[in-house]
Amino acid sequence: MSSDDKDKTQARATLVALVVVGLLALAATVLALPLLGEATDGIFSAGVGLKDAAVISFFVTMALLVVFAISSGDGLIGELQFILGGFFSFFIVIWLLIAWIF
Repeated sequence: MSSDDKDKTQARATLVALVVVGLLALAATVLALPLLGEATDGIFSAGVGLKDAAVISFFVTMALLVVFAISSGDGLIGELQFILGGFFSFFIVIWLLIAWIF
């Protein structure tokens, strides 16, 4: 048996093995679809509403801005004009993201 015949035999065996693995993967995917459907029900179910997200966003924004003000060095009074603008910006963004994601 020549080297070329050995290569052909090995290539055919590899092809058969790949086809079998592909068919097994396809069968596993088809059998797993109902389980995937149940798993995605929890992800896409109704979550936090806009009212609850607003309350959560208020406290998260307040905590975040207090940390920013203390770490800025001037304290709460020196940064008041920036904190007020930042509060509304952060509040709206965090509020909508919480309502959207959760």
